[in-house]
Amino acid sequence: MNAAVFHASGRPLEVTQVPTPTPSAGEALIRVAGCGMCHTDLHYIDHGVKPFKTPPLILGHEVAGVVEAVGSGVTGRAPGDRVLIPAVLSCGRCGYCRQGRENLCERLVMLGNNIDGGYAEFVAVPADDLVTVPPELLLEQACVIADAVATPYHAVTRRGRVRPGQWVAVVGCGGVGLNVVQCAAAAGGQVVALDLNDDRLALARRLGATHTVNPKAFPRPDKRVREITGGGADVAFEAVGAPATIQAAYGLLKRGGRLCVIGYSAEEVTLSAARLMYYELEVVGCLGCGAGEYPEIMSLVAAGKIQLDPIVSGTIPLDCINEGMDRLRRGEGVRWVVTP
Repeated sequence: MNAAVFHASGRPLEVTQVPTPTPSAGEALIRVAGCGMCHTDLHYIDHGVKPFKTPPLILGHEVAGVVEAVGSGVTGRAPGDRVLIPAVLSCGRCGYCRQGRENLCERLVMLGNNIDGGYAEFVAVPADDLVTVPPELLLEQACVIADAVATPYHAVTRRGRVRPGQWVAVVGCGGVGLNVVQCAAAAGGQVVALDLNDDRLALARRLGATHTVNPKAFPRPDKRVREITGGGADVAFEAVGAPATIQAAYGLLKRGGRLCVIGYSAEEVTLSAARLMYYELEVVGCLGCGAGEYPEIMSLVAAGKIQLDPIVSGTIPLDCINEGMDRLRRGEGVRWVVTP
């Protein structure tokens, strides 16, 4: 099969022929219809972050497709099924899985990190993890639900715990941040979106933000957010993954507010412990999404309460994946999808 293979940081992905995987017992072989491109992949390709599996490795963790074949012992799945592969695969047996927190599984496996991912024609994964995609959704769009939608949904509903009428600040309007905007709006939050790109802010309004703030126009974005909200955000989400933006999001909170960090940063971040104590603030992290949340997300997408059309900027053939990575580097579009 054709696949885009990662060999080392500083090198482009190699599009080449590799053996088609054979599904083991309990696995399903998925013919990939689309795989969303994520900035996480640039951490490996450009910035020297090491994946858990030693390269060569097939990247790509936002995958939707059709079941091609199943291994022995698989029930409930058959060739022809339209499915989504969660970005985080769980064992289903450990204490965290039994609590419904599969994203914290002790044996957690990340697609395109621990195991080969979806920048390929086929991928083999545990059949029990697969999520049914409703027939009305395009697989080439539904793939981004695996992370770009699922992680924001988990952040808004489980970690940030947004309630109707609360003021919500979203720092960073990339693919993840924009989906935080629409998930928070769907939860009844009043959303203030912050970004340096006016086009992204316009899209944030289309997706449900009631207000937008560009720090280029407001050198004190924290002051502007306090003016809009009447004192600060009940919940702030950081969706960039940089110390400066984590600190900025922390500074947007009102008394008793909650910061949810979604963006990944390997750097140390300093936050005021005095402010944390005196204002009874909360700081929480967010990783992926629990298995039980995917049906909720699919229902919201099917009902039009979460939109995919504005998020998926277009498709890119697998042979042109490195051109797609250049688009990510330049900040073009929101979410590009690789099609084999």
